[in-house]
Formats: sequence, structure tokens, C-alpha cells
Amino acid sequence: MTYETILYGVAGGVAEIRFNRPHRLNAVTGQLYAEFNAALSEAEQDVDARVVMITGEGRAFCVGADLKEHKAGRTAFDRRQYLHGEQVVCKRLLQLKKPVIAAVNGFALGAGAEMALASDFLLMADNAQIGLPEISIGNFLGGGVTWLLPRLVGLAKARELVFLGERVGGDEAVRIGLANRVFPADGFVESAREFALKVATKAPFSMQLAKEQLNMSAERTLEACLTAELEGMTFVGTTRDWQEGVDAFAEKRSPVFKGE
Repeated sequence: MTYETILYGVAGGVAEIRFNRPHRLNAVTGQLYAEFNAALSEAEQDVDARVVMITGEGRAFCVGADLKEHKAGRTAFDRRQYLHGEQVVCKRLLQLKKPVIAAVNGFALGAGAEMALASDFLLMADNAQIGLPEISIGNFLGGGVTWLLPRLVGLAKARELVFLGERVGGDEAVRIGLANRVFPADGFVESAREFALKVATKAPFSMQLAKEQLNMSAERTLEACLTAELEGMTFVGTTRDWQEGVDAFAEKRSPVFKGE
């Protein structure tokens, strides 16, 4: 598929999606949401893609909505459809069957931050900043961040991040549980790819089950979690990858999983 607002490629088991509007700091438009969602579908269906990594071209990850597009005289319906586009994308990131890594190479603000937070792993360059300025400009939050943020950093810190709208650097983001890792800006994308490649070596079925059950854990009782875990262990025990893991352990080598 040909895209205009993103770049897409697969290498080493990693599907890489780059927001490609560097002249606008990768500010989102309706077209970008649609193409990003299509690329996620492509990555999910590609057997050669074990992990999805998203990042931005230029000096930003994504600075949120393209305000020039908002001034283009759209109807209330058009605006709602645009806003719904972000909800669809963020829900897709949370529910994608493959792990998603957000490599925040620069500013991640508003919708950009919300898409990064909806990913399974959030990596940041040491000069990157992430923030939720919506309240400060009379807007409101989207992408499920009111559900997700308190689970990541706790309710008190979530209130602070949302009400004040202050930007957070990589080291602070890791300290409060907002991000997973911070890497030097010089060579950041390469470092993020190395991280993604490590994730890509893990067993696909096991990762899929782990993602689903970890994301749903806050909504389930202990008994429901135990039941889901039992079903998961029973299922993976029927796969060839399970046997490969057992054989590799016995032979003292790294397993080679095939998603079978």
C-alpha cells in the first residue's frame, strides 16, 4: 500500500511506522490517522512482523493536532469524525495482537503523547519531551488517556500531568513510570531498533496473550485472571514454539520462535 503521511517498512521482524509530516512536526490530520490505522492492519497481518515500532521523521514524534487544518471551515460532523479517528487509532494500539513500541525522538504532545502512551513500550531520547497540554488550551483529552494514565503513574501524578500540562523529559518520564527507557539522542532510533529486535525474538503467541491479559488485569477479578492464565498456559503448550522453548533450554541455546 502507498502512503502519503507515513513511511512503512519491515526488517528483522520489526514493522517500522514513521509519521512523515516533518514540515508540520508530524502534526496529525484525518489522513494521517487513516493511513496509520491502515499501516497497523498491514503490520498485524504480516507474518514477518513480530513487533511494531512507531516514530517520527525530523525533530518531533508528533505535536498533536494540526491546528491549520482545524481552521479550514470544517463542519461539526467533520470535526467529530476527526476526533473519533484518534480514538480508533489508540484503541487499536492497545488491542493490537503484536507489541507496539513508541520511539519518541522529539516532542510528543497532545494526540502524539496519547498515541505514545497507548503503546506497550515507550522509549524516549534524552532530549525528547512528552506532555498533555489540552486543558491549557481549552481542549480535552482523547485516546483513552483518562483510563490509561492513572494506571501508569497513579491518580495524583495523572492529575498533575493533565491539569498543569507541563512537558516531561525522558529521565523524569522513566522515574514516574510514564516511559520505559531513555537513550541518548545521538543514535536514538538505532537504540530503539535494538530494543525492538530483542522483543521480536520472543514467542509471538505468548506475547499476544501477555499483552491482552496485562491490559485487562485492572478490569478482572483475581479468579478471572487465574482462569485466563490457565487457558493461556494450556494453549501455548499446544504450539511448536512451546516445544522449541523447551528444547532450546535443554540444549542451552537461544530459541528460534516461528509463531507456530
